This record gives sequence, C-alpha cells and structure tokens, in this order.
Amino acid sequence: MDDIVPGRAGVRAMALDPEGEMIDDFKIERHGNALHVLNAPSPAATASLAIGTAVCEMAKEQFGLN
Repeated sequence: MDDIVPGRAGVRAMALDPEGEMIDDFKIERHGNALHVLNAPSPAATASLAIGTAVCEMAKEQFGLN
C-alpha cells in the first residue's frame, strides 16, 4: 500500500460512428491518395507495430508500392 499514490484521471477523445455510437476498435480508412487512422484506442501503444504493419500493407496496395 505504500507504493500506491493518487493520480490524475485522464480524458481521451473517442471516434464516433455516424449514429453517434463510440467506435471501440481500430478504424483505418482509405480516401483518394490518403490513409487515415481514425481511431486507435488503448492499448494503441502496445499495438502500434501491428497498426504500422497494417497501414504499410494498405499503403502498398493503395499506392502500388513494393
């Protein structure tokens, strides 16, 4: 118990779908010449390499990259 100290509560933005419901999962969309990571909820930091891999694969397909 001596190691427990008070901390601040955090607030984070959450993506909403067109009906106003929270998007609980990762959301990546393609539009024209752009890829958009619209939602990367916690634990996004621990999933960042997987997200990067997914975006890389999408970019290869979208832009004809090798």
